[in-house]
Amino acid sequence: MSDNPQWEIIQGDALKVLSGFAPGTFDAVITDPPYASGGRTQAEKNKSTAKKYSNMGDHAPPPFDGDAKDQRSWTRWAAEWLYDARKICKPGAPVCMFIDWRQLPAATDALQWAGWIWRGTAVWDKGNSRPQKGRFRQQAEYIVWGSNGDMPISRPVPCLPGVFKYGNPQNRIHLTEKPLQLMRDIVKITEPGGRILDPFAGSGTTVLAAVLEGYSATGIEVTDAYAALARGRIRQALEDVQ
Repeated sequence: MSDNPQWEIIQGDALKVLSGFAPGTFDAVITDPPYASGGRTQAEKNKSTAKKYSNMGDHAPPPFDGDAKDQRSWTRWAAEWLYDARKICKPGAPVCMFIDWRQLPAATDALQWAGWIWRGTAVWDKGNSRPQKGRFRQQAEYIVWGSNGDMPISRPVPCLPGVFKYGNPQNRIHLTEKPLQLMRDIVKITEPGGRILDPFAGSGTTVLAAVLEGYSATGIEVTDAYAALARGRIRQALEDVQ
């Protein structure tokens, strides 16, 4: 954890950690959970994420947990953590969850089963992708978003774009790391001064983005190596801007 009240990274399983927070603790949930969509067969899904999502061999970032589920078990798991997360959010709190096209239908099901109101889907246009002749480029990932009940239009929050155009970050320390500026844009769906929850913190990009934009944030990360990397990265980045 951090000794800074503005942010913390908790090492643990989100399904076990979330129940320890009091209702109404958080003003938003913004997260990038494991998609469990890489690989066409279950045998391919069961491979290490370092092999599924990287061709860097021994130089790849560390593998992460929770990415070997089939679609039914992933949907059940997502509904459970989304339910637990909603219970510790304030009424009207937004939720934003990254996903790819293969798990998009399952993600919208899980969000609604957990009691959130599904309000739409935004697009992250990565620009670059492996071209395949006779196919559309798979250059987009998606942000399924909604709210914990009614979301008044009078909230002091700007109108955010529906498409965000940023390339994949260079020199990634996580296999599926999102661009920092992308996350700085997305956290602005939260009311000013709010506390943001990221149950799948990875390398800490969402937590860092939240703090840089004036929010406080709690990240949960099950993989020991990434929890440590996230803490170190956030501390260093915040020291650099002081």
